Amino acid sequence: MTYQLFYWPQIQGRGEFVRLALEAAGASYRDVAREDGVPAMMAVMRDPALAHRPFAPPFLRHEGLIVAQTANILLYLGPSLGLAPKDKGGRLFAHQLQLTIADLVDEAHDTHHPIDVSLYYEDQKPEATRRAKAFREDRIPKYLGYFEGVLAANPAGPQHLVGEGLTCADLSLFQVVEGLRYAFPKAMARLEPSWLHLIALRNRVAALPRVADYLASERRIPFNEGGIFRRYEALDG
Repeated sequence: MTYQLFYWPQIQGRGEFVRLALEAAGASYRDVAREDGVPAMMAVMRDPALAHRPFAPPFLRHEGLIVAQTANILLYLGPSLGLAPKDKGGRLFAHQLQLTIADLVDEAHDTHHPIDVSLYYEDQKPEATRRAKAFREDRIPKYLGYFEGVLAANPAGPQHLVGEGLTCADLSLFQVVEGLRYAFPKAMARLEPSWLHLIALRNRVAALPRVADYLASERRIPFNEGGIFRRYEALDG
C-alpha cells in the first residue's frame, strides 16, 4: 500500500526527514498536501471521527494507521523500509539519536523565533541575534561533536551511526548538515574541519543513487525562509 505523507507543501521542514527516508528506500508514497492541497490535509486533522488525531504535521497514513511526530514516523517506517538496525538495542539507539536530532532541529528553529512563533523574525531581531550567537558558538559544536563521537565509536565502523547499514538516523543527520549549511554557512565552514566522520557520512548519503536523484528533482523543495532552517545574514555572525 502506498504511504500517504501529510505535510506543508511549500517547505522542507520536519516533513523532509520523512521524505528522505521514503525516497532513499524507493518507497511508493503520496505527498498529499502537495498533490491535493492543504485542505485535504486539514480535513484529516479535523476529522472528529478519527480516534488518533495528530496535533500537527507531519503525519503518515498507512494500512489504517495514523502516525504523527517525525521521530515516531521514522520509528514506524525504519524496519519496513530496511532503514533500521535488526537488533532491539540498535533500533532503540537509532531512535534515541533521532530524538536528539529533533532537539537540535527545535533549537535551530528557535534561533529565528526565540520569543514567540506567532511573531515574525523582524519582531524579535535583538533576541534572535543573541540566541543565534549561543547556538553557533555552543550548541552546534555540542550536538554535531556528539554525533561525530557516535560515528567514531560505532563498532562496525564510522560509515554509519548505528550498525553496518544505512538508517533513518543517517539520513536525518545528512538533512541537519544541509540545513545548517544553508542557515549558518560561515559558522559551518569554520566548524566542519573538526567533524571528519560526520562530513564523510553527509557525502556518502548525498551520493546514494536514489538520494542524489531526489536532491536533483523537483520533488526536493528548496530551502527557504518559511522553513526551520532560515538564512538571515545577521544570525550567522
